[in-house]
Amino acid sequence: MLCKYEEDLRKMVNETKELTKFGEVANYIPALAEANPEDVAVAIYDGRHTCFSEGNDEQLFTLQSISKVLTLALALIDHGEETVFSKVGMEPTGDPFNSISKLETQVPSKPLNPMINAGALAVTALIKGESVDEKLTRILEFVRLLSGNSSLTYNDKVARSEWESADLNRSLAYFLRQHGIIEGDVEKLLDLYTKQCAIEVACRDLAKIGYSLAYDGIHPDTKEPIMERDIARLVKTFMVTCGMYNASGEFAIRVGIPAKSGVSGGIIGAVPYRLGIGIYSPALDDKGNSLVGMKLLEKLSKKYQLSIF
Repeated sequence: MLCKYEEDLRKMVNETKELTKFGEVANYIPALAEANPEDVAVAIYDGRHTCFSEGNDEQLFTLQSISKVLTLALALIDHGEETVFSKVGMEPTGDPFNSISKLETQVPSKPLNPMINAGALAVTALIKGESVDEKLTRILEFVRLLSGNSSLTYNDKVARSEWESADLNRSLAYFLRQHGIIEGDVEKLLDLYTKQCAIEVACRDLAKIGYSLAYDGIHPDTKEPIMERDIARLVKTFMVTCGMYNASGEFAIRVGIPAKSGVSGGIIGAVPYRLGIGIYSPALDDKGNSLVGMKLLEKLSKKYQLSIF
């Protein structure tokens, strides 16, 4: 059965697909450089139906920075707000997602928010577990629960590629350890973080995760609670203020949907009490956001009045 968005989605993709020629894939991570910049896929989940536009709805891609949203929720479940926000702040930044500059000028030297790399490293360091494998298993189980897909796992090739090219993230982690924001073995943290970023999903999975967050952390199929409402609220707030890197302010004005992007070309959208949205198009703009994904969300928001503002 086709859901009511199907025809509009197909039209919108046809209108925006040419934007792929103006973007570039994330070539600073060798494994991501292999993506086809012309790929586009979209899914919307409304709690009953999942609808797709053109594109392979089974095509897998890695979460990358979208994982920051999910590990933040898990860290909040593990420790609560006081502990988590003693290690990372709540303020947006106009700097690139991998910048170290604010760490050097902030007092105390904690990351401004959980959506930049430094903040995500601090959050990942809080995930409970006795080993990298145990922590990764908990992250995977949480993502599987939110998506309703028990088969999700991580892409080892992408994880190894990221680990081998992670010198900047290593620098951030060592800086954070020097200032007491994180503790323990930096290489183990990088091992976990790169595997977290390399978790593979399809658009249908992202749409269901978005739906879970949109409805305050319920399971997309059983509608049973997965997290407390306040945790889902916090996560969605960060998606609005920091989710699209240093384009978050303009995105909030033009689109107004809680969203988070990743440099693989994925974007997750969570329209409160309405929809979950998953988009994949790996041709990125200069801020690391999917060109087609940004435009599609803008068109969807205007067409269906999805802005929360």
